[in-house]
Amino acid sequence: MELGITTFAETTPHVGTNDKATHAERLREIVAEIKLADEVGLDVYGVGEHHREDYAASAPAVVLAAAAMQTTRIKLTSAVTVLSSDDPVRVYQQFATLDGLSNGRAEIMAGRGSFIESFPLFGYSLDDYDALYEEKLRLLLNIRDNEIVHSTGTHRPSIPGLGIYPRPVQSKIPIWLASGGTPQSAIRAGELGLPITFAIIGGSPLYFARLVELYFQAAAKAGHDLNTLHIASHSHGFIAETEEEAIEKFYEPLRRSMNAIGAERGWGDYTKETFDFARSMDGALYVGDPKTVAEKIIILRKEVGVTRFMIHIPVGSMPHKDVLKAIELFGTKVAPIVREEIERWEALL
Repeated sequence: MELGITTFAETTPHVGTNDKATHAERLREIVAEIKLADEVGLDVYGVGEHHREDYAASAPAVVLAAAAMQTTRIKLTSAVTVLSSDDPVRVYQQFATLDGLSNGRAEIMAGRGSFIESFPLFGYSLDDYDALYEEKLRLLLNIRDNEIVHSTGTHRPSIPGLGIYPRPVQSKIPIWLASGGTPQSAIRAGELGLPITFAIIGGSPLYFARLVELYFQAAAKAGHDLNTLHIASHSHGFIAETEEEAIEKFYEPLRRSMNAIGAERGWGDYTKETFDFARSMDGALYVGDPKTVAEKIIILRKEVGVTRFMIHIPVGSMPHKDVLKAIELFGTKVAPIVREEIERWEALL
């Protein structure tokens, strides 16, 4: 059971003061967060890609490379790479470079992206949303598996037997498929034999047990070894010494963030009632003291089968000292509870 952190490098105004970090300040904070996550024994840290004012990380591989030189063991991944609007050759080269700098700790989480700003920015049509992803994923896997690449495509020029460099320290950089929770994504990942990350940010996490079942069914039908497959979840959350403190510090930044995105997408208002259900044992929000958060992660492992859990901290902008404290608690308090219980549980199976 791997445990980690994700961030989108939010640069929205802070609650109370309306001050906000510059993009440069937030990027430096992320490097400090990754360094701390490594020091407290967490397994993975992911940086998301966005191309808008309220997020600072449009180039996750660069941010992760800065952290690579200050860490020793933590895995470094995108969360996600918007593959549809990027070039698979450059994506691979960037993460192979990161892999070299980190001595074999790079991963790629490839997705379509729930934010679409990158499509017009790089000259792609949303009419080709599905076709772009299918073609570019196929090419990325080709590059991963072959030093000399032959490829043809509709949306990207062909590659006539050319070498793609540098090659990574790992024999193959892990490529995870990112899914918002559709059966089609689960089946695609299973057919390709790729690990999958589910964004579990609403509703009941137990719903995803059915998607995991579909994933394994597709993988078995395609002839993949099920013992080599991994399932990750990505959920919003925050940890403090007490449940009351976690709620007090996290609710308003979360509410502001969800309502800002909701205004763009036509969602209803994010209310305290919504928040309270989501942080209950039946919901998808991991907010509270270390024991409460650990218990919810353990349920997710036992009932859904995830082998990696990543908590997104923060959602909306929060004081950096509070973010660092949450990361410290995740590594020193939550992780030992989860690992001990999962080890005990698996020994009984």
